[in-house]
Amino acid sequence: MKYYIPVLFFLFLLACKNESKTNHTQSLSPGDLPAPIKTLMSNVSKNPDSTGLRFQLVDALDSMGNYTEALAQADSMIKRDSLNYGLWYRKAMVQENAKDTPGALRSYRYALRIYPSPDAMLAAANLLAEKRNDTALLLTKQVASFREGREYTAHCNFINGVYYARKGEQAKAIEAFNNCIMNDLNYMEAYMEKGFLYYNSKRLPEAIQVFTTVITIKNTYPDGYYWLGKCYETTQNKPRAISNYQKALTLDPQIKEAGIALKRLGVN
Repeated sequence: MKYYIPVLFFLFLLACKNESKTNHTQSLSPGDLPAPIKTLMSNVSKNPDSTGLRFQLVDALDSMGNYTEALAQADSMIKRDSLNYGLWYRKAMVQENAKDTPGALRSYRYALRIYPSPDAMLAAANLLAEKRNDTALLLTKQVASFREGREYTAHCNFINGVYYARKGEQAKAIEAFNNCIMNDLNYMEAYMEKGFLYYNSKRLPEAIQVFTTVITIKNTYPDGYYWLGKCYETTQNKPRAISNYQKALTLDPQIKEAGIALKRLGVN
């Protein structure tokens, strides 16, 4: 299959240049590294040409939040093979995890120069949608034209919905999220985004219906219970609010907002 994207690529280039250059990477001192990471680093130093080992190290460092070192390892591979799409794509993912959106967009751009993959286009489009950059819509339109299947169609619709939601165009956003759900009934993020829109516009019955659907489809989804609790608290239904906050906290103790809400409602 051939992909024709010269004009789109030029617009993507402009979008990347218009982003801020703030970098949010972080690093850990060697003494703070877990033993498995130290072992991997030792193996890489003994086998510096092993791309497989270095990829494992990048994955491990990325997963523990040591983004500076993960990027250094990715850059060392790119230095040896700068025309490898996968290396630029993996670097972009690390930068995205590090909240370095401008850096991630630049790396996705380099990856797309080498191979215009739908996955890289969608990843870049998602970042641009959050920034309300309309290049996101051009990228999703291009991916949709590839006709890769319902999964990709759902992703395109979801990203379009995020773009419209961030722009404050609620009707278009909800339509896009509905189209996403039509292609993937288990697309939790689309339900949640749709629920947020209803909640923020004080359409609480609709919001309750959406978040109820979420926990019906996936009864272990803590965010669904938390937001359902918020809806019930807003409607002064204290028993149901408490019940849902407690369920959210049971499923994910890291949802601190649920604990705060329970204290607010008099539950210790």
